[in-house]
Amino acid sequence: MDPEAPGYRELDGDQVRQLINTEQVFEAYREARAELGDRFAGSMAWKTVSGGSYLYRARAGTWKSLGPRSAETEALHARFTEGRARARARSADLARRLDRMAAVSRAEQLGRMPVIAARILRALAESGLSRPIVATVGTNALFVYERMAGVQIAESRLETADIDLLYDARTSLKLVAPEVTANGVVGLLRKVDHSFEILRKGGFRAANRDGYIVDLITPAGKDPIRPSEPRRIGAEADDLVAAEITGLAWLVNSPKVTATVLDLRGYPAEMVVPDPRAFALHKAWLSSRDDRDPGKRRRDRAQAELVAALVARYLPHLAFDDPALRALPAALRREAPSLLPDDAPERAHDRLEPDW
Repeated sequence: MDPEAPGYRELDGDQVRQLINTEQVFEAYREARAELGDRFAGSMAWKTVSGGSYLYRARAGTWKSLGPRSAETEALHARFTEGRARARARSADLARRLDRMAAVSRAEQLGRMPVIAARILRALAESGLSRPIVATVGTNALFVYERMAGVQIAESRLETADIDLLYDARTSLKLVAPEVTANGVVGLLRKVDHSFEILRKGGFRAANRDGYIVDLITPAGKDPIRPSEPRRIGAEADDLVAAEITGLAWLVNSPKVTATVLDLRGYPAEMVVPDPRAFALHKAWLSSRDDRDPGKRRRDRAQAELVAALVARYLPHLAFDDPALRALPAALRREAPSLLPDDAPERAHDRLEPDW
């Protein structure tokens, strides 16, 4: 890679501060919403039963008696009502603060991800699917790597009109995401944009009216001859069926990283992606495949070199010989030096002199 044209630029101090502040407010907002949706979910009310007054709690459409009216149940009702009011007020205050911060982030040119992609990520997080079941792979993962490094990658290297969701089918979703298990991925996507449709029955791809594409992918089975059972997240027969792709087992089994990214309107979303080293090595492997489109192979190699350079320069604690990457073949890990720029900084443990 040409060191004079690295394909990214460093963020300035004001931009870094705005990103950190937004991340902190977003985390507080998510905690407030989680409390509202868990501790204060449903409702609580008095009901008259056989001439007596009883306190009832409703959750998920089911009413349960908490006992007859007494000093204890009256205190319980008061704590619930007052606590829910405080949680709602806190959520509303933080939502307004995120609105104000989004305007500043737009002015600072910090918004990066397509708005539709960020909305899908927020829906995944709300449903409980964002980790560890579904991770984002492909070009969109670069939004996390640039945040980790404190840079902005050139837009020409980020252009994409789709998002790839990596499904780890080993995990049972019935308890983790019951709503998605019932309604499927397409049901979740339609909550974001009602125009999403599966492009082909039994397919792995959905698109909205603007042509934005969502692909559901999963590692190929161990036996290339024996077909696997269709891998759906939802119970609906017309939901997306994950496409099996060779090489994805490396990403499923590699470490994951999580970061907050901003969409083009300046609003945050949480994103879970493979470790940047695994991403770079996987992209390098893709670029070596003769059966891959030549244009995609060149893009794969450029992305592999770019992410490897970011790791070497800004994330030196992430070593390519880390045992955490043992899910990737040893031969592939040995290719790491070929991805690094000639001026990559020397690792601290490789230096032959003390740090005078």
